[in-house]
Amino acid sequence: MAAAPTPLDPNHPILGTWVMQVGNVGCLETYYFRADGTSLVTSFEEVAETVMEISAKPSRSGFYRWYDKLVKDNGKKDCSGKVSKVGIETTSFIRFLEGGERLVLCQSENLNTCFATMQRMHGTSL
Repeated sequence: MAAAPTPLDPNHPILGTWVMQVGNVGCLETYYFRADGTSLVTSFEEVAETVMEISAKPSRSGFYRWYDKLVKDNGKKDCSGKVSKVGIETTSFIRFLEGGERLVLCQSENLNTCFATMQRMHGTSL
């Protein structure tokens, strides 16, 4: 997939700041999705950067395909207590809910495969 970031439409619904609570420990992961096709992620002590590709429009079933590759990491533990390795690639499927204020992350284009929820944060950007 992408070695370099793929810029997003400036009106793409993923752009901005999203927060996800991880597990029952109350740890928050914050994702800053940028129009240049990169993201900054903070999770406990970890600070990481990724390059991403996300579909411009949802599929017929309402999901966006999200490919993400970790390109920088400070080597510190994330909310799960692990240290992420640069080069890790993931593909997930996103569906926006509540008029774009919330999204679910899924393993496939099926709500039964969703594993996390993110909430949009307003008034915060990088």
